[in-house]
Amino acid sequence: MSHEFLINLSVLMPEPTGISVYANNILPQLQQLNPTLLVANNIPNFNCYLISNNMTPAQGTQGHLRRLFWTQFQLSNIYKKLQANLLFSPLPEAPLFSRCRYIVMTHDLIPLRFPKPGSRLTAYFKYYIPQVLSRAEHIICNSQATAKDITDFFQIPAGKITPIPLGYDSQRFHFLDLPMKNYFLYLGRHDHYKNLHRLIEAFANLPNFSEYELWFAGPTDSTYTPILKTQIKELGLINLVKFLDYVPGAELPTIINQAIALVFPSLWEGFGFPVLEAMGCGTPVITSNISSLSEVAGDAAILVNPKNVGEITDAMNIVANDPVERSRLRTLSLARAREFSWSKTGLSTREVILNYQKFGFQ
Repeated sequence: MSHEFLINLSVLMPEPTGISVYANNILPQLQQLNPTLLVANNIPNFNCYLISNNMTPAQGTQGHLRRLFWTQFQLSNIYKKLQANLLFSPLPEAPLFSRCRYIVMTHDLIPLRFPKPGSRLTAYFKYYIPQVLSRAEHIICNSQATAKDITDFFQIPAGKITPIPLGYDSQRFHFLDLPMKNYFLYLGRHDHYKNLHRLIEAFANLPNFSEYELWFAGPTDSTYTPILKTQIKELGLINLVKFLDYVPGAELPTIINQAIALVFPSLWEGFGFPVLEAMGCGTPVITSNISSLSEVAGDAAILVNPKNVGEITDAMNIVANDPVERSRLRTLSLARAREFSWSKTGLSTREVILNYQKFGFQ
């Protein structure tokens, strides 16, 4: 028996983050396509072809390099052996020098928008990704903003790209009706493009800033976080700004629910999970009016120019002091979040794959 459709899950980690979360959540909707999963551990109710378990981000750079080597030199042999006619990858990786037909998912091109000198990741996005995308049968991405980036950076026709919004875990992130506490929340890792230095300045400019706290939940960065801590010290905010250690998943919904607002003034995002998760909790959101963030937030957030510190301050001040506006944003957020689900993401992805699985080249 030949398996016509393969899903490459070589990137899947035991403790899912990012791409693994995406892959795990769309799998149920792809089950009807009867795929064979290329995966390190058996997944119930699927045909599985077992591969090595040391090719994931959990193994750092070595895992990444092993996966790239395996993708180029072994994946095409597996494709041929299983007599496949289509491969789906939840990230933009595929064999370049074979007749393998594939569809890939692209999450963002941030390493090209904000390149770091000498970064292996920048080189990977500059030299490898465009070759993968140009040879793909079709490209799925997570937002109109990412689709435009793919066209702008790589001159790939828009007709070859389908933006499909992501979902979120509505069982975890929902309204808990808890009393509001006196902190603003940022959720996500520390990176220069996340624009946290302007968020700190905006917080310091609040008329009554000493009545509030600013909480950062997410992984620190060895280069950027010390710069932020120096800024906090110089502004006299040491007792008002909290860097939370790793927040257990079970505690995160409570922390989001009790915040005055999620403030997420990133300079660019492929999608923006924190915005969607906060809206799912009914927490007011202040976020940027650029990239995918306005696509996700719609009219349910206060959108600001992320480079304008005054706009960020004004938005924080409004949410903190206007209960009517807070209530309005909560209602809009909860309604907006209901428009997103992993089921929708999976079904839309299945439709794209089915088109190429059934009819081959367009």
